[in-house]
Amino acid sequence: MSAQEALVLAEEKGLDLVKIAHTATPPVCRIMDYGKYRFEQAKKEKEARKNQRQVETKEIRLSLNIDVADFNTKAKHALRFLQDGNKVKVSIRFRGREMGHPEIGLDTMKRFAEACAELAAVEKPAKMEGRNMLMFLAPKTAK
Repeated sequence: MSAQEALVLAEEKGLDLVKIAHTATPPVCRIMDYGKYRFEQAKKEKEARKNQRQVETKEIRLSLNIDVADFNTKAKHALRFLQDGNKVKVSIRFRGREMGHPEIGLDTMKRFAEACAELAAVEKPAKMEGRNMLMFLAPKTAK
């Protein structure tokens, strides 16, 4: 039907004439309550946003010669972050003569990854970047 006929029909019903596919020939239109349609769309988008969760990256800083008790405390913090669904960035900063012994830092990172292995998967393995050694852990997906 022509656009004028559709517009008259829509006005009789007290509704709006909305173009659905304006690129088609002839353009496709629909008779609907546009205000109600926009309200429902906004409601769906709000509901979708409510169900989403932003994943944060939490950082744990270790030292090269960390003691066992401190190491366990840091591991517990990391496990808590992973349980909350956050990613964990583990970093070691090398100072002075420590720069000559990156293998000790690598061992510490491997121990930390093993301590968190039940809840974490290594997203990026330990790697030197300047004076820092970084490793990223991500929570294991529940299957």
